[in-house]
Amino acid sequence: MNTRMRCAAMAGAASVLVVSLSACGGVLPGGDSGPSASATKGNDVKIGLLLPEKETARYEKFDHPIFERQVAKLTSGKGELVYANAKQDAALQRKQLQEMIAAKVDTIVVDAVDAKDIAPAVRKAKDAGVHVIAYDRLAEGPVDAYVGFDNELVGQTQGKALITALGGTKATKRDKVVMINGSPSDPNAAQFKSAARVELGNAVTVAKSYDTEGWKPSNAKANMEQAVDALGVDNIAGVYVANDGMAGGVIAALKEVGVREMPPITGQDAELAAVQRILDGEQYMSVYKPYPDEAQTAAEMAVRISQGRDIEFEALAMDRTDSPTTKQIRTASVSVVALTKDNIKSTVVKDKIFKVSQICTAKYAQACAEAGLK
Repeated sequence: MNTRMRCAAMAGAASVLVVSLSACGGVLPGGDSGPSASATKGNDVKIGLLLPEKETARYEKFDHPIFERQVAKLTSGKGELVYANAKQDAALQRKQLQEMIAAKVDTIVVDAVDAKDIAPAVRKAKDAGVHVIAYDRLAEGPVDAYVGFDNELVGQTQGKALITALGGTKATKRDKVVMINGSPSDPNAAQFKSAARVELGNAVTVAKSYDTEGWKPSNAKANMEQAVDALGVDNIAGVYVANDGMAGGVIAALKEVGVREMPPITGQDAELAAVQRILDGEQYMSVYKPYPDEAQTAAEMAVRISQGRDIEFEALAMDRTDSPTTKQIRTASVSVVALTKDNIKSTVVKDKIFKVSQICTAKYAQACAEAGLK
């Protein structure tokens, strides 16, 4: 029986027999042979959660509270969560991580502001016997695991949706598209861009492409203004925008030059304002990423590895991912859905991300009625 099959068999027998992690390769998750976890703990675990910024609404509205509730649920209210948001400041995040090490947390879950910059701090945590799980963005350094969405699928979904909006097979190389990509310090942004560009490049012309520092809507607006100056607003058939916050900046830039009927514009994160723009026709689509699934999975992985319940931890992250510094990182990958006017009810409403009353304010009452939102 090979190692993978032997590990799978052991996972199936977890309720009968406790097997050490060394039986599945002799090292800790993530391939690092640093300090091992202490003896199995109970529910009195201490988990650190480091989120990157507040410009994107999801982090404070969804990720943090969902993660916190799941930790409490899994530990019968006895687990402690130490939380910090770096406000898009990589140096501040390094400091926050160091403070969590000093506070003797068992595991740190980190969504890195800068995936490369955080690597030395991750190493310090590992040297101190603290587990590190990369969340949403694949941090460099000896992380134990990575929990995130399928980034290539996100870019493919956005690119395909934009081509569909431009007529599908009727789209031609005469159609010029502007790409407003995410932050160059975020490895996810590069994956979104690469996958989307493959989809777009096969059908249309990418006339201008910009990487947007810090994912800031104001920077996206400035980039779009440059594209309009260079190409002329009438020559822009569509705009690939990597997330919803930046889509708002792009739309503001187009409105300032007199555009009333927007070209197809993509997004990501299914923010409330974006859902409303989609209903109103200002934004064509977003990518709905089921934050409850991602946050709950990350919280459970953090609790289980903190408790020393390695087989349960491994069972949550069966895939593998390589970073520039670490190979074969245990990975839990969460899928995504293209959000358009047609499936708002079956996605963000059904999953209780937003109530119909939140979406369908007076301004959007007619659009909601037309979309069957009641």
